[in-house]
Amino acid sequence: MIQVQKFVFNPFQENTYIVYQNEGEALIVDPGCITEDEVKALVEFVNEKGLKVSRLVNTHCHIDHIFGVESLKKIFNVKWYAHPDDVYLVKAATTHALMFGLQFQDEPNLDEFYEHDDIITIGDSTLRVIHTPGHSRGGVCLFAENEKFILTGDTLFNMSVGRTDLEGGDYETLIKSINERLLVLPDEVEVLPGHGVSTTIGQEKKANPFLI
Repeated sequence: MIQVQKFVFNPFQENTYIVYQNEGEALIVDPGCITEDEVKALVEFVNEKGLKVSRLVNTHCHIDHIFGVESLKKIFNVKWYAHPDDVYLVKAATTHALMFGLQFQDEPNLDEFYEHDDIITIGDSTLRVIHTPGHSRGGVCLFAENEKFILTGDTLFNMSVGRTDLEGGDYETLIKSINERLLVLPDEVEVLPGHGVSTTIGQEKKANPFLI
């Protein structure tokens, strides 16, 4: 069984997740750590749990979710994975960071890509990649069917949905992604979003004002 540890990083209060098996394999989802202290906190958790990080994985590539990529690639000697439709965001990352008065020490480069329905293994458990464009062109969610949780990035939040006013965003596409690919999951599936607190698929079906 895989477990999840959440960290809240950077000025955007972004959720970075370590998905792991005890004293075993781990992957880091949406590495948003921007300061030395934030990187240190993540690395210390990995070391304390005796984990071996196998890859970095992004639900999408807006700047608040990729600040820590280059540092962690070097620290753990791993590759970085995302959906190919978000390459445009990676190429624009330095410019986008400057718009917020921030900067990348090293601009990241994507190493590998995944597509809809690809399977990411973590020890003897798996995450299924679900392409959910709308917040960005290459946005995905990562579904752990056995453990009944899903990492939704900025696609679906507690009582909200991702913004669609940024380049590559489209509201109708986002709502279609959520309705056709997320709300069909069991009600008890826990939603672990890219910002804010967790929720469940069932709760969002009942009460999310954007989906009623």
